Amino acid sequence: MLGYHGPAQPSPTLGDALNAGYRYLEVKCLGCETHNTVDLAIVRRPKTAPIHELERWMKCQDCSKVRGYPYKRSHLVALRPTKISANAPPSHGYPGER
Repeated sequence: MLGYHGPAQPSPTLGDALNAGYRYLEVKCLGCETHNTVDLAIVRRPKTAPIHELERWMKCQDCSKVRGYPYKRSHLVALRPTKISANAPPSHGYPGER
């Protein structure tokens, strides 16, 4: 997806990602550069829905609070088997990243 500098589509379905062990979807806000993970097991969409269709429903909470309305500027980064946190930040090996 964004990690390979390519489009998010075509993408696997929600059910395929969960069956393959990828429970989390990493999302990045292009407004404030915040990375977050979404638990795919609790997403209320059909398991046949492609992952890339979730992008239009992603809203940045921090940017939405500042603007006062739902702000959609999030992009899908990668499917992950584990959740990212402050102790385990995302590391993608992008050129120039330390």
